[in-house]
Amino acid sequence: MDYDRWQRVTEWPLIIASALFLVAYAWQVIADLSGPADTVAEAVMWVTWGAFLADYVACLMLVGRERRWRWFYTHWFDLCVVVLPMLRPLRILRLVTLLTVLQRTVGTAIRGKIAIYVASASALLIFVAALAVLDAERGQPGSNIETFGEAMWWAFVTGTTVGYGDYTPVTTLGRLIAVGLMIGGVALLGVVTATLASWIVERVAERDAEQEAATVGHIRALETQLADMQGMLSDALGRER
Repeated sequence: MDYDRWQRVTEWPLIIASALFLVAYAWQVIADLSGPADTVAEAVMWVTWGAFLADYVACLMLVGRERRWRWFYTHWFDLCVVVLPMLRPLRILRLVTLLTVLQRTVGTAIRGKIAIYVASASALLIFVAALAVLDAERGQPGSNIETFGEAMWWAFVTGTTVGYGDYTPVTTLGRLIAVGLMIGGVALLGVVTATLASWIVERVAERDAEQEAATVGHIRALETQLADMQGMLSDALGRER
């Protein structure tokens, strides 16, 4: 099996694994599981981790020896997905490029596809960050993030770069999660701003083009009227002579 075929075959299984990991992780963190339920959630997460690890190793082998190092350097996100558990649900975002219903919804407009991708990424990033910070902060000395609602509020105000400061992480892991969320939030806001600016520029250009076309039409109509008047004047002068 070659690299391209492996990518096609494993696309949907890895997306399903991402969804399973997200469900198991959310269940474990929000419900604060213990006992057999916690064991089941841990087992699901370990199985999905094994799937991502197997996919990474297989891709590294199938890409070919001459392209292996280049693939390693250009696919750093795949390595992060294996190393950092909280990033695995982000593989679900690949659904945006797979579902043909989105193609029918937004047509061929790249701006519509970007808007859908950014909205999906923002919601997923905030949700996963809330789970991760709650998992890191709950029960720690001096922490004020003890419920999922508080974690979601913190993730939302941090991801949007508002930062009220009413809830703050106190652990090293929680602060690292905050840094990642800040960087991701700034990047997503930049994409939103650029997309909005592009839309405004395009609308202004379309209106200018419409006004220019209308002006050209008026000028041509005036030219036609002037030509008719010149013809009538020439006929009148000819009859007088």
